[in-house]
Amino acid sequence: MLDSLRTLIDEIRGAEPQREFAAGDYRVAAAALLVNMAHADGHVAPQERARLKRLVEERFELDPAAARRLISRAAESEREAVDLFQFTNVLKRALDEDGRRGVIELLWDMAYADGEADEIEENIIWRIAELLGVSTRDRVLLKQKAGREGPEPMPSVSPWNDEGGGI
Repeated sequence: MLDSLRTLIDEIRGAEPQREFAAGDYRVAAAALLVNMAHADGHVAPQERARLKRLVEERFELDPAAARRLISRAAESEREAVDLFQFTNVLKRALDEDGRRGVIELLWDMAYADGEADEIEENIIWRIAELLGVSTRDRVLLKQKAGREGPEPMPSVSPWNDEGGGI
């Protein structure tokens, strides 16, 4: 009830309503790194779009509509970013060591979405792991795990058909 009152007062004063996924939200930072990974080779393949959507829905326990909003917000943040530090800084403050390793695991999963992780993707993950304080050993073990599991099957329908949400 108090939140509703604050929202009403903010609307009357002309203040911008609070965004569902604020810039300092670790989910935005993690999803922005996933978007960056999807764009790493200059082309976002359909299986990369599907993997991104699935990872965001599953990892952050979001319904498809909320996942689209998060991906959209993350893509906006990624486009405006000067470097990766702004995202890794948020993640390093918000997550413990296991959480930071989980981000690297997500990135490897994304890198292997099209069947293989290329040199650019490997380099990006190496830089992010260094910024997050994830050890080389853990980074390599997570890469091997993602490589063994391989890509998911190609979806029969584009995940972006319903209400857009492009990256």
